Amino acid sequence: MKYYLFNFLTALILVISFSFKTLAQELPVILTNKYVKENNYLPDFSFAGYHNGEIDIPKSSGKIFNASDFGVIPNDGLDDSKALKYAIEESSKYNGKVVLQLPEGRLILSDILYIERSNFVLRGAGTGLNGTEIYCPRPLMYNNNPKALQELREYLIEFDKRQIEKENNIDLPFSQYAWSGGFIWTKLPGVRVKSYLQKYEKPYEVVAKVSSGKRGEFSFKTSEINNLNVGDVVELQLFNKDSENGEIINDLYKNQKVKVGSHHWNFPDLPLVKQQVRIIAISGNTLTINSPLTIDIKPSYEAQLVVWQHLEEVGVENIKIMFPESPRVAHHVEPGFNGIYLTRLYNSWVKNVVIENADSGILSEEIANITIKNVTTKGKTFAHYTVMMQGTYNVLAEGIKVYNKAVHPLSFNTFATKSVYTDCEVFVDPILDQHSGANNQNLFDNIKVHFTPNEDRSYPLFEGGGAGYWKPSHGAYSTFWNIQVDVLGGLDYDDPILLNGMKDGPFARIIGVHGNHNFTISYEPMAYIEYLNKTLKDIPSLYYYQLNKRIRNK
Repeated sequence: MKYYLFNFLTALILVISFSFKTLAQELPVILTNKYVKENNYLPDFSFAGYHNGEIDIPKSSGKIFNASDFGVIPNDGLDDSKALKYAIEESSKYNGKVVLQLPEGRLILSDILYIERSNFVLRGAGTGLNGTEIYCPRPLMYNNNPKALQELREYLIEFDKRQIEKENNIDLPFSQYAWSGGFIWTKLPGVRVKSYLQKYEKPYEVVAKVSSGKRGEFSFKTSEINNLNVGDVVELQLFNKDSENGEIINDLYKNQKVKVGSHHWNFPDLPLVKQQVRIIAISGNTLTINSPLTIDIKPSYEAQLVVWQHLEEVGVENIKIMFPESPRVAHHVEPGFNGIYLTRLYNSWVKNVVIENADSGILSEEIANITIKNVTTKGKTFAHYTVMMQGTYNVLAEGIKVYNKAVHPLSFNTFATKSVYTDCEVFVDPILDQHSGANNQNLFDNIKVHFTPNEDRSYPLFEGGGAGYWKPSHGAYSTFWNIQVDVLGGLDYDDPILLNGMKDGPFARIIGVHGNHNFTISYEPMAYIEYLNKTLKDIPSLYYYQLNKRIRNK
């Protein structure tokens, strides 16, 4: 009996071992092979999102105030701007968590709704027939100029930023709303949104100097610690003080022969790499933070921790934002049919939002640990952006559905770092845009796209935008994981379709591009390509694979 039991257990162990071996063989070797892993760095993207993805967005978040009690009347055909602003102002006086509940029906908005305090949720009744629709009949260009964009307006004039298209007889100044502003706008009063002009610069409030640290680690050495406590959210800044030969430039682009734009060295007093982090431990001159360092910290980077002013626990949810259909004049001259503008936010969210006929659906600047979830953009207006990440760190955009045509459907823009698009779908002219500006280590994850290939059997899926002074298109280790491609035409031939685009994107990781046709990929320089024309059945999402693994190991 013992003999048969032994043989049974041995066979069972062999079956289990074989199963695990087979499973390992079915996974990309960048995850399973020690040599490949050591020589092809893959960032940990699992810290993106609200509270680093470790807790869910709250369903109930404070005392509920009904906007109807402040004179907001839906479906009466009259402008609700003053009543909505009054409702926000009055409910914001409450000393605690606030939910401002909007009524069912159509509300008319022609002015900006500023959310300027923490622990505030703007909540609608949903996006369906009995939901809340905010209808904005005219663009932001007809409003008074926002004080917060004064510096941007001066910058556009001083540097004569213009959209010039000779073939279309267009020579027009850039709009301040091309990449900024929105009818719902989170803002910290009196704090700059973004640096544009030297005359507005003020000394940073430095709380520690950082002498050394290693990429991927949570602790680093500091000196001159001043008024810093566990729990503080601060900004880690790294600088390029060495002109075009700066060591930090080589670190971002890994010494590849790509054209590097002048903005990398013309502003030595502005950080080239930033992380907004929470201090979780202080031991002597060693600090520990809640997410890993993105690059090594070296003495020449003159790294420092500074006070970072921001709001926390702000939410916008269950709302449809509607604009009238408008003709497209030209790129960068959009009149300002912009939905939501997120600035100076930490541990906050946008969820369950539909945006129709926008110039840009959701824009961002200086935000970290934000989740943007279940957002749909649609309409007949040719948009600039749908959900765009600019000045983001650890931001998660999940379940974004793009049904409208846009110049940059999904975009990692200037200074986007360790941010993620996951479980998204683009139905019209998809481009997985990386928009220059020292953006690096971002993830397109479990994305589905639909397109008709060009006559030459190619499609620019990886095309990147951005100004020449901020090139190249992205830094090292930008990652594409499980990209499903639905080809709408051209299936009557056997030759593969070329997915092309990047010539200046160093060390991209492209794993699991597949679909209803065979594909080849052109991506330079030094791209790591694996699992081409194979489906990633076992790990459809790298973000969730890494998140689950991290949480299990806690």
